[in-house]
Amino acid sequence: MSPAPISLRDTSLRERSNLQLLPIRVFVVAIAVAFVLAGCAATKIVTEWSNPDYASPRFKKILVIGVSKQPSIRRTFEEEFVNKLKAAGVDAVPSYLYIPEDGQVDEARLHAAVKQANADGVIITRLVRVEKKTEVSPGFYQPAPAATFGFYRGYSTAWLGYYEPPRIYQYEVYISETSLYDVTKNQLVWTGTAETTDPGNIGHEIKRYVDIVIDALRSKKLLPS
Repeated sequence: MSPAPISLRDTSLRERSNLQLLPIRVFVVAIAVAFVLAGCAATKIVTEWSNPDYASPRFKKILVIGVSKQPSIRRTFEEEFVNKLKAAGVDAVPSYLYIPEDGQVDEARLHAAVKQANADGVIITRLVRVEKKTEVSPGFYQPAPAATFGFYRGYSTAWLGYYEPPRIYQYEVYISETSLYDVTKNQLVWTGTAETTDPGNIGHEIKRYVDIVIDALRSKKLLPS
C-alpha cells in the first residue's frame, strides 16, 4: 500500500504548530538562563593558603568567632561551625558564650576569652565585601516563514515570527574569608576566601559555607578525615 499523500494544508498546519510552540521553548530557555545566572545560590572557595612550616598535633578545642554586627547571623554561623567541627571529631565552642558583646573587643578581652574556653585553636570568619555582577543574555529573533501560497497565507504567517529582546541579569557575590589560628604558637595555620553567589536563604548558605570550609581543612590534614 503506498503512503497517503501529504497535502499542502497538512504541511502548513505542522509548520504553524511548530512556530506556535517556539515562543514557549524560548521562554523556557530564558527562565533557565535566569535561574542559573541569578537565582541559584552557590558557594565555592576561590583562594586558599596553608602555612608550609606548620607542624602540630590536631587541635583539642577550637573557639569559633563570627565577625558580624548582626547577632543572629553571628550566632547561627558559630553554632553551625561548632556542630560540624564536633561531627568531624574536634571539640569546639562558639565565641558568644565568652564574648557576649556585639562588635570588636580589645586584645586582653580576646585572650581572656580564649583562655576561658581552654582553646588551642581559633577560627575567624568575616565578610570581606559584596560585589554586584551583571550578565547579559542575547536577544533572539525567529523570522516568519516565507509566504508562498498567496496573500492571506502571507498575512497569517506574518503573525508567527518571534522576537525576544536581550535580558540583563544583576546579582550579588558575597566574598568571605575564614582563617584558622594556632593560639598556643600564635601562628596562622590556614586561610581561605570563598564566594557566595546571590544568597537567598542565609541559614542554608551558612550550612553550605561551613561544609566547604570543613572539607578544605580536612584536605590539608588540619582536621580528622
